[in-house]
Amino acid sequence: MDKVNVTVRMDKEKVDMLDELAKSDDRDRSYLIKQAVDSYIRMRKWQIDDIKHAVAEADAGDFVPDDEMEKLYAKWSQ
Repeated sequence: MDKVNVTVRMDKEKVDMLDELAKSDDRDRSYLIKQAVDSYIRMRKWQIDDIKHAVAEADAGDFVPDDEMEKLYAKWSQ
């Protein structure tokens, strides 16, 4: 996988906190930033994929029948 450098401007307090966390994990700042970006990308990809799946179900008319939904609502609203 090709690697590229990326520059980001951050508040000094956040950089200081990253350095503190990195020190406690015996890692460097770059490692923590890469972990955070990887985590963010995985979360957003999951959200986008889940939304696309839900839209496809809705477009196909794959809904819970009204009577079943009313029963469920009645059960939880008591």
